[in-house]
Amino acid sequence: MSDQPEAPVAPVGAFEPPYYVAVFSTVRSQEQSGYGETNARMEDLVKDVPGYLGMDHAQTPGGLGITVGYFRDADALAQWRSNAEHRAAQKRGRAEWYQSYTLHVAKVERSHGFTRAEDPQSPTAG
Repeated sequence: MSDQPEAPVAPVGAFEPPYYVAVFSTVRSQEQSGYGETNARMEDLVKDVPGYLGMDHAQTPGGLGITVGYFRDADALAQWRSNAEHRAAQKRGRAEWYQSYTLHVAKVERSHGFTRAEDPQSPTAG
């Protein structure tokens, strides 16, 4: 067990609409050689796209992964889609890492969120 406190888990905050989301749902194959390194590189690379807002990711115990990328506009999303290094990673993903995937792209018209305030009187607060 680590002495380091766990990083808080929280979704990406709500953005001012309109903006775009790319929802990438995957089931990975058994072959994962190089996946972690490439995934980390893509997470770093997308941050350089003007108009990139953030990303959420979740993985079920059964193996379904869902990644949601948030982009200010369609141009930012198109820039990410056409990035040569990203295209090469997509090709490798289809050849090696994914059993199946689905991509949904949508324009967000409404967005809001909620975060419970920590109770300063709580014995676990602090």
